[in-house]
Amino acid sequence: MSTGWSLWVMFLVVLNLGITLFLFLWGPRAKIPSLPDQTTGHVWAHGTLREGLRPLPRWWLLLSASMFVAGIGYLVLYPGFGNHKGLLHWTAHGELARAVAANDAKLEPLMRRFALYPVEQLAGDPAAQQLGRRLFDDDCAACHGRGARGNQALGAPDLTDADWLYGGTGQDIATSIHDGRGGVMPPWGSLGEPTVKNLAQYVLGLSGAPHDAKMAATAEPIFKATCAACHGPDGKGNQGVGAPNLTDHVWLHGGRLADIEATIRDGRQGHMPDWDKRLDDGQIHVLAAYVYHLSHPDAATP
Repeated sequence: MSTGWSLWVMFLVVLNLGITLFLFLWGPRAKIPSLPDQTTGHVWAHGTLREGLRPLPRWWLLLSASMFVAGIGYLVLYPGFGNHKGLLHWTAHGELARAVAANDAKLEPLMRRFALYPVEQLAGDPAAQQLGRRLFDDDCAACHGRGARGNQALGAPDLTDADWLYGGTGQDIATSIHDGRGGVMPPWGSLGEPTVKNLAQYVLGLSGAPHDAKMAATAEPIFKATCAACHGPDGKGNQGVGAPNLTDHVWLHGGRLADIEATIRDGRQGHMPDWDKRLDDGQIHVLAAYVYHLSHPDAATP
């Protein structure tokens, strides 16, 4: 804090504290005209209601005085009066550092034990699941949801099923968390709206959904000439590039006809950030185990 701001804060503290202290000391001694029955003479409802005047009770005066002593004592012991650091030299940063150090000391032996097991085996450990859930709620739930069932509006996949865009092994999941993922499907609207609609029918047919067989047949050579480069000639996807499997009933952006047509026409872009700058390798290992557990709830305890 600069000297100017420090002086301004000190001025405001002294002003506010001084005014309230003055009112506190002056109030009980102020002479207010009153009637013998200790009312001010102000009446309402034809005299039914009268404004009373009573001195403040002693307990209230003592309590208020103690608050002034406590406030002044706080400003002496803790930072709050401009650049004064307080006699205790307490800081929020220092308190946080001590709390983090204490937490790390408790976690260190647990993290060492977690590191002994691969992700698939660690997924069955209740302690790892508990810590992984906390990490997931803090870092992943914003997109994938607290229940990890994904968000089609964001293109965040459901993590509770067995469908994986980039692979579902423990190492694949850890890599996704560590490095992030970026998926791009180009827009194919330039092929013309009739072709887009035909392709949508073909994609529906790949998953066994009701579709127009004639339109799908028309689109088959176009699919194999364009879409198959990523999704494969059989539409089963390619985890190497994050191209989803089109033959199941799992839809990243929605499986309605309108959703599929919009995906083909306008393309899709998905981005999962890399978490290696926020989480260390041990935390990523535990988080990957938790994500693996979501789709393998019967994983054995190590």
